[in-house]
Amino acid sequence: MSDHKLHIGGGHDLPGFHSLLGYRQVSWQENEAVIELKLAPQHLNLGGVVHGGVLTSLLDIVMAEAGTYCPYPGRMRKAITLSMTTTFTGQCSGGTIRVTGIKRAGGTRIFNSTGEVHDDQGNLLAIAEGTFRIRSGSEKPEGVPL
Repeated sequence: MSDHKLHIGGGHDLPGFHSLLGYRQVSWQENEAVIELKLAPQHLNLGGVVHGGVLTSLLDIVMAEAGTYCPYPGRMRKAITLSMTTTFTGQCSGGTIRVTGIKRAGGTRIFNSTGEVHDDQGNLLAIAEGTFRIRSGSEKPEGVPL
C-alpha cells in the first residue's frame, strides 16, 4: 500500500480528496476501520499543528468506512454523511496519527459511528460521532463495482 492513496478491494486507488490527504489504510473490516497519516507541512495550520479540517476529514472517512465494509474485490459500498460532530482534545505537529472508526448502530440505510484520533504517543487528539446514509446500490455486502 502506498502512503499516498487508499487501496481497497483488489488494490484499487481512490482518486481526489482521499489521495490529496495522503493517508494509508491500516485495516478495514466489518464495523471497524483504521487509517494512518504521516503528518507533513501541508497538514498543519498557521500555528504549526495539525489542522482541524484534516482531523475532521479523516474522522469522516474512517467513520463512513466503519459502516460500509465490502469484502468483494473490485467492488465497494458508499455512504454519505448526514451529520457529524467533532471535539478536539489535543494538538500535535509531527509524527503519524492513527484514526479509528467504529460502527455503533444502524439499520439497512442509516448507521451511526464514532471515531478517535491518536498521535504516535497515544495521546487523544480528537473524537467524533456521525450519522451516515448508505447510498442506493450499497445496501448489500457486495456493494457496487468500482
